[in-house]
Amino acid sequence: MGGLQKKKYESGSATNYVSRNKARKKLSLSLADFRRLCILKGIYPHEPKHKKKVNKGSTAPRTFYLLKDIRFLLHEPVVGKFREYKIFVRKLRKAYGKAEWSGVERMKENKPVYKLDHIIKERYPTFIDALRDVDDALSMCFLFSTFARTGKCHVQTIQLCRRLGVEWMNYIIDLRSLRKVFLSIKGIYYQAEVLGQTITWIVPYQFAHDHPTDVDYRVMATFTELYTTLLGFVNFRLYQTLNLVYPPKVSHTKYIHLCICFQKLSALSASLARTVPLVEDEEAEPDHFPAEGEDLETMEAREKIELEQNKQKKLFEGLKFFLNREVPRESLAFLIRCFGGQVSWDKSLCIGSTYDETDEMITHHIVDRPTIDKQYINRYYIQPQWVYDCVNAKILLPVEEYFLGVTLPPHLSPFVEESEGDYVPPEKLKLLALQRGEKPQTEEEEEGDEEEEDEDDEEEDDQSEEEDEAEDEANLAEMEEKRAQGKRLSVKVTPGKVKQENRMRTEQEEKAEEKRLAIMMMKKKEKYLYDKIMFGKKRNVREANKLAAKRKAHDDANKADKKQNKKKKC
Repeated sequence: MGGLQKKKYESGSATNYVSRNKARKKLSLSLADFRRLCILKGIYPHEPKHKKKVNKGSTAPRTFYLLKDIRFLLHEPVVGKFREYKIFVRKLRKAYGKAEWSGVERMKENKPVYKLDHIIKERYPTFIDALRDVDDALSMCFLFSTFARTGKCHVQTIQLCRRLGVEWMNYIIDLRSLRKVFLSIKGIYYQAEVLGQTITWIVPYQFAHDHPTDVDYRVMATFTELYTTLLGFVNFRLYQTLNLVYPPKVSHTKYIHLCICFQKLSALSASLARTVPLVEDEEAEPDHFPAEGEDLETMEAREKIELEQNKQKKLFEGLKFFLNREVPRESLAFLIRCFGGQVSWDKSLCIGSTYDETDEMITHHIVDRPTIDKQYINRYYIQPQWVYDCVNAKILLPVEEYFLGVTLPPHLSPFVEESEGDYVPPEKLKLLALQRGEKPQTEEEEEGDEEEEDEDDEEEDDQSEEEDEAEDEANLAEMEEKRAQGKRLSVKVTPGKVKQENRMRTEQEEKAEEKRLAIMMMKKKEKYLYDKIMFGKKRNVREANKLAAKRKAHDDANKADKKQNKKKKC
């Protein structure tokens, strides 16, 4: 047969991929610039299905990219800017070598700069797309804002990240859209709801950083460059939706220095200036109708959730807090302001204090030390965890468990939702009871009830044993008397009694039998899937039982220790 013979590796999957070195040479970029470009454009390497074919018979480890992605990068304006910057560095080095200082200054003024606005618009066609992807941007910006001013990162980047983070927190405070918070080992997790999108981010603790040597800060800086541009666009659009001035300004302040204005904003204690003044009118509540394809039950459930959220937004309304200098000021101020409370601190600690410690209207004084010398009668002195637990519980918890020097209850994660059969800690059960409006027993009452029950059980056991012994002795005495008199023992035949059938039990037995027959009639694949499901359920039950047994052993050990301590004191 005639025709050209197909050559190996010149058609099919081998032509759809290109190695990293070939892609870099095609774009005429260094490896560092190629990495930056791929991060900014969102292009990642791909693992071919037939790696040996794509690698032309070789088994050497190589990184492959899709050829269409590399062709897409050929027309990117940022590539031209990278090349211009390389030429600029070469000319600047030459001018330094020749000591042409006027030329050096002129070149620095005309330094090539690129913008990422077109990349943001390209990667996020709609605003909701950008809002969905803002989680990583927030986490990275808050991380960079805590870096020290060392050579690892540019000072301008740190300042920009700090400014964007403060703008975001002020927006969340104004919208009151915070829902959950959790103190973890890594940092503080926050979750807010913005325009129907759930956004979760993490903020590191305010500690000194020991920069690890195995982290490539250049890659992180490239991601931060993209994320700061994205977050700037998002903040601008969000501030516009609430008629807030952007860049944000503190209300009722004119002709103030920019540095002082930013310090007041970062204090999170002042309200923001608006383009249109806010007018609070008492409007009648509109009628609610179900949306398209929505039942009456789903509409009622949605209304119930909205009512709960509105109630949660006013959690700290009417309360005045004062923060001691050792507590995490920014996190607590952010939380308290998000839920309608007023907060202040010592003037020497930070700018933005609104009232002094001597104010008689203060309801809660947050302290993180065992004791405090000077105390006021008309306020509660509590530990910081009370604020975080109240936010997660959506109610004001009793303050007795959070007094100074008291062992705090466990800080439960609001991101964990127990399903049926899972282990639920007793603290979570108490919290659910409080949310339902019930009053759970305190530890002292529980201990007292348990001691009383133990005493009652012991008394009942003693009484029942004594009664049984007395009855046995009386019966034996009667039988011995009859035998001594030579009388026959009375033997009676009693008529049988009709047992009533338990309908509930019979129904359960019938259902169990039907289930057993249905399992027997299953196909092989369905039976295998059913067995896997049941195995998973049984495993969850076993794990829950293990955790419950561990908790019981822990509680018993604690009770035994408390009893011993009481005996020693007595």
